[in-house]
Amino acid sequence: MSEPAVHVDTTSQVSPYEQIRAQLAALIVSGRLTEGERLPTVRQLAADLGLAPGTVARAYRELEAAELIRTRRGAGTRVAAPRPGPAHPDPGRLATLARDFTASARALGADAEAVLDAVREALEERP
Repeated sequence: MSEPAVHVDTTSQVSPYEQIRAQLAALIVSGRLTEGERLPTVRQLAADLGLAPGTVARAYRELEAAELIRTRRGAGTRVAAPRPGPAHPDPGRLATLARDFTASARALGADAEAVLDAVREALEERP
């Protein structure tokens, strides 16, 4: 994973692990990080961000629980294969995506109105 990078705002009310989790989840779900792409090690990402390894490890654990990444001894941490999409959106999954987007947007400094404006604009772009 050379680009896009993950950034953490230590002045944000959103915890650093949640910022990491939300940003990586958004990159994976959007397809910017593709299946099999290798993520930095916990120690490397923690050093790059100036955080404790446990913070990054927690974000990775939650991404694994959501089946977005997989870690194999000797093979590192990689983006998991996308799950087949359901015919109808799963309300729980949709809520998770909304939380991920909101956390990422807030980490950028967006307020509620800016978040809603971005969603409206994205919905208008939909074919």
